[in-house]
Amino acid sequence: MGREIAPADFTRAMRQQIGHCTVITAGRGEDRSGLVVTSGISLSAEPPQVLFCLNRDASTWPLISKYRCFGWSSLGAEHRGVAERFAGFGGVSGVRRYDGAKWTTAETGAPLLADAPVAFDCEVAEIIDRATHSIIIGKVRAVHVSGQVDALAYWNGAFQPMATHLPAS
Repeated sequence: MGREIAPADFTRAMRQQIGHCTVITAGRGEDRSGLVVTSGISLSAEPPQVLFCLNRDASTWPLISKYRCFGWSSLGAEHRGVAERFAGFGGVSGVRRYDGAKWTTAETGAPLLADAPVAFDCEVAEIIDRATHSIIIGKVRAVHVSGQVDALAYWNGAFQPMATHLPAS
């Protein structure tokens, strides 16, 4: 058996992995928060399910546990400000993270970024605890696709726009 990997070494290595930025939102009214995750993926198409990993110390964790639903909004290249607020830059927390963007709801009432390239409205199907994090599995209740083609990625400790230049149709 090899030596234990130091958390700082693991974190530094993971920063070299490019991740698509997704804002996970939860709560109602003034009892809202959210965060940026790069761990969001599709789990299954039948039934439609997604999953992401969430640190149980995050302010969003108790809201997902309480309300049993969440919004999943993929970020486009122009959403860097949204990403920075939901990552807590400048100490922004709680409901203040929603400032400066337009939000909507669908089936569950969870907040969805109105102009997200893709947004999923999800109810919690299962929560699996592992180490410091929970794996949150969501059953997709509604899908919104805006047709936007640019994306925002997280790489090497920073948000990076990824623009796709498609030929004019």
